[in-house]
Amino acid sequence: MNIVGFIPARMDSSRFPGKPMALIHGVPMIGHVYMRSKLATTLSDLYAATCDKEIYDYIVSIGGKAIMTSPTHPGCVDRCCEALCEVEKNTHQHIDIVVVIQGDEPLVRPGMIDAAVAPLIHDHTIQTSNLMGKITSQEEAEDINEIKVVCDQEGNALYFSREPIPCTKKGDETTQRWKQICIMPMRRDLLLWYGKAERTPLEIIESIDMLRLLEHGIPVRMVPAEHPMKSVDTPADLEKVTALMRDDSIYLETIH
Repeated sequence: MNIVGFIPARMDSSRFPGKPMALIHGVPMIGHVYMRSKLATTLSDLYAATCDKEIYDYIVSIGGKAIMTSPTHPGCVDRCCEALCEVEKNTHQHIDIVVVIQGDEPLVRPGMIDAAVAPLIHDHTIQTSNLMGKITSQEEAEDINEIKVVCDQEGNALYFSREPIPCTKKGDETTQRWKQICIMPMRRDLLLWYGKAERTPLEIIESIDMLRLLEHGIPVRMVPAEHPMKSVDTPADLEKVTALMRDDSIYLETIH
């Protein structure tokens, strides 16, 4: 199967302008994401998808591949839809599965990408999947930058929200709560459909791409991650990730 990763990234982030090029141990964050994602064994190829020349030029400078996209996309999945069409046109190769890998996940491990893609490889009825990680603190559960998810008995997402879900008012501390990790494999035809579909009410309210699928009744299979993850949404997150990466084995092998 031709499985291609796309890392959507833009400089004009409302919460953290210039985030993709923010330095972590002297390397832009988008560089960490690209080099770590490239190690995933399931990926046939990997591109950054961006509307910013600065990001494009940097990725090319480290020997990577990048695609320039429109600056008007409302979300990362829409951006990857355009990138998919552009890559297929340029390479004359049909892509089977696209893996959307958010550019603010600098601690991504290649095995996480492989695990997220596995359901689509082994079950042709599954159209898309997402990685999810354990929520380990009340602070994390209440952080609007962390996208929470609840699942049904089959492991499919019931809902995504920036609010704490499920309800914590009854004081149940035994229920494991989960957050979305933005590694999102999707079959080609579903991604093309997504790019043509109108944004949906809950997607807009929550500012979460996957809700466009759920509102149309399209299941999203969730895959538990084996390793903890910390995305970067704010400068404070960047400091936390910088500290976590000091002893990170992949960082030490690929960059340090």
